[in-house]
Amino acid sequence: MPHATSYWVDTAGTAPQDDGPVTESMDVDVAIIGAGYTGLSCALHLARVHGIRAVVLEANQVAWGCSGRNGSFARISGGRVPLAELIQRYGASTAKAYFDEMSAGLNTVRGLLAEGRIECDAQPDGVYKVASHAKHVDSLKREVGLYNDVLQYDAKFVGVDQVQAVHSGAESFGALFMPDGFSMHPLKLAWGIHRMAREAGVKVHVASPVVDWHSDKRGHRLVTPGGVVTARRVVVATNGYTSGALNKATAGRVLPVHSQIIVTRPLSADEKKQSLAGRECMFDTRNLLSYYRLLPDDRILFGGRSAITGCEAESPRHRQNLHDALCRKFPALQGIAVDYNWGGWVAVSENSLPFIYRVQGLDNVFSAGGYAGSGVSFSVQAGKRLAQMVAGEQQPTAIDFLHQIPKRFPFQPFLRVGQRMAYAWYRFKDAQ
Repeated sequence: MPHATSYWVDTAGTAPQDDGPVTESMDVDVAIIGAGYTGLSCALHLARVHGIRAVVLEANQVAWGCSGRNGSFARISGGRVPLAELIQRYGASTAKAYFDEMSAGLNTVRGLLAEGRIECDAQPDGVYKVASHAKHVDSLKREVGLYNDVLQYDAKFVGVDQVQAVHSGAESFGALFMPDGFSMHPLKLAWGIHRMAREAGVKVHVASPVVDWHSDKRGHRLVTPGGVVTARRVVVATNGYTSGALNKATAGRVLPVHSQIIVTRPLSADEKKQSLAGRECMFDTRNLLSYYRLLPDDRILFGGRSAITGCEAESPRHRQNLHDALCRKFPALQGIAVDYNWGGWVAVSENSLPFIYRVQGLDNVFSAGGYAGSGVSFSVQAGKRLAQMVAGEQQPTAIDFLHQIPKRFPFQPFLRVGQRMAYAWYRFKDAQ
């Protein structure tokens, strides 16, 4: 399938060359299913660091899923567990180790941009978590304290006057500021990693879905429409687009959650002054949070959670809900035209944290995912760690929860009912 219509697709330019669909059966050492950030990063690091040239199998186009549709923030993030809860669950030392791993992920992206000379419209660093209500300010100040005291990271609380210099409007009561993290063009980033991987000898086959999978002592037979790929080792890097029919060993371990984005027409100088004057990454403190930023051509990108199920994802009410939220946050933009509207599926794990693990019940099969919409940089890092595991390293980090087998979601037929109820509760809380 072609890429979904989006601002990213319209402004990305020409895609780098790929290797076309699989047209014959082949024997390979490593097959990677999925050509998003995780799969491409894994393939690149296997080739460059470990001397292993993998074959990547993509059902549609390179970065067809969230790698080409996301909100464009490369920051110190991964999963959706609040810092205080992370410390309570696992202790301060593990929380610090995980934060350092997320920081390393951001640096991995920076390194690839420099080494590969990837031109992806990277903006200056700076991330603001903005208090949408005055009652959220104290919580943000406590969170700043945890960053400073537990993680030894120089986060700062920014008062209302200072934050409104870059974020005007009706929902700006202060912010947590992190000096590390930047926005960029996500599809250009994916295409840059794709180009680097092919230059290192990786084969990237598009339009090659794995429609059947058989495993025996000789390895794994991955059936595609054009031929059977027999692989000794397999990496599953499909995240929120993982089909339940791909393999029962990987089924049910993530909940796909729909996220939607709108992009406005370009703003005037006065409109920028009354909304977003800076280029930093912005997200708010709502339970159903919004994320947003000013694009290089002075449009505003604005995103958030939307549909519960796929059959309702195209409903115009979700676009309208985002438009209403944008105008509520920035009254000066009331009625502004929206030029782009698209969505995609992020993946939430049962514990709301990412995973990088060896799949149980299958020989030499590995998988990573569960980034919960915060995975631009961590997915690239996860691909790097997967490459280490494929190359023989049992556990490439000291963070045990990252490498545990992710639990399946219980009561799967009722998950969407529970999600609908949770969203209704969150909207009620956010409106108070």
